[in-house]
Amino acid sequence: MSGLAGALVEAWDELRIHKLRVLLALIGVAAAVTAITGVTAAVQMLTQGMQEQVERSNGRLVSLSLDAWPMDGAVDADQISTLESAQQVVLERYGITYASRRMWAQSDVRFTDGTQPVQMTAVDPAMGTLSRIVPEQGRWFTEADADSFAPLLVVNESFLTRLGLSDLSSRPTVQIGADEGVTATVVGVISDTWQGASPEAYVLYDQTQRWALTDAAYGLQPPGLMMWVPADQADGLRDVIPRDLRASLPGWQINVSSNADGGGIGFDRAARWVALGVGGFALLLGGLGLLNISLVTVRHRIREIGIRRSFGATSARVFFGVMLESVVATVVAGLIGVVLAVAVIKNIPIERVFGTPLQDDPPFPVSAALIGMACATGVGALAGLIPATVAVRVKVIDAIRY
Repeated sequence: MSGLAGALVEAWDELRIHKLRVLLALIGVAAAVTAITGVTAAVQMLTQGMQEQVERSNGRLVSLSLDAWPMDGAVDADQISTLESAQQVVLERYGITYASRRMWAQSDVRFTDGTQPVQMTAVDPAMGTLSRIVPEQGRWFTEADADSFAPLLVVNESFLTRLGLSDLSSRPTVQIGADEGVTATVVGVISDTWQGASPEAYVLYDQTQRWALTDAAYGLQPPGLMMWVPADQADGLRDVIPRDLRASLPGWQINVSSNADGGGIGFDRAARWVALGVGGFALLLGGLGLLNISLVTVRHRIREIGIRRSFGATSARVFFGVMLESVVATVVAGLIGVVLAVAVIKNIPIERVFGTPLQDDPPFPVSAALIGMACATGVGALAGLIPATVAVRVKVIDAIRY
């Protein structure tokens, strides 16, 4: 251990003496490590952003979507009640915490400039978590909202604009349904999914049934069910849930689909390989420069090496002493590169890049820093191998005469 410590101290002293010679080579190594570490971290952040965008439309990874309908095509209130009971049994049996019923319908809404049919999505409060719904104004539904004395709505910006409003400070209400209808309160506003979107609204499924908010022309519809399940159990649950429901609902068609194929995994892998390739090429150039400088330095130290050998320095001590000079240099450059990468990544304006802040801000990946340091150390070892071999092969008497 003392020999290794001595070799490290000696290598650091030599770097201080020859610092001007290795500075340019180390700048290249530090820049390459910054590129590898920074791009690896940026790819992870970009992948997280893309995954959140996908989950806003398709649900969390991994989500299962259950759809059921009777084979004879007729649906009545008793059948829907039986379906909802069977869905609840499945959730309790397999310990699924996050799940939401989902039903698309249409209701007449009385805006200031007239009545217009609006798409209503009836959901449970858990849908906010399942689809990463974060209102721009107001709030999302809570469990307590199911017992409110009037229906509550979370609408898009286009809906609020049709009401002639720009915010919720006036606690706006709106009439839903034909004839007298029902007065609903707007509690939240979400962004439009695209420019020029039509008015849309979310409403709690239980309130839809209580106040018959959907257009009667569409008739009764069996609700679908979205479930967020562990990734390692998704395939198994996808097989057993339809089997259990068919036993409870004879004569029903049951379909369970998964969104496990989304999330930008392929992009993540491809971008990482591109980053490693570009950074590896930059490291190679920096390593070649360091190798050239190390060879020149060893040639200038031939007499010193011969004197050390004559006083009993072993070949191994000389070999590792010369090689550690390159390793220590690249490790220092690697540390500088990692620090620079962290500083750059932490100051990326996420809101401007993705258009919205990330809900799950990924931490700086330790693996990216370890990859950068490993590459820097490896390049230093390779760059010091040839000079160290040259130093060991020098004959003592020739070195003293040099």
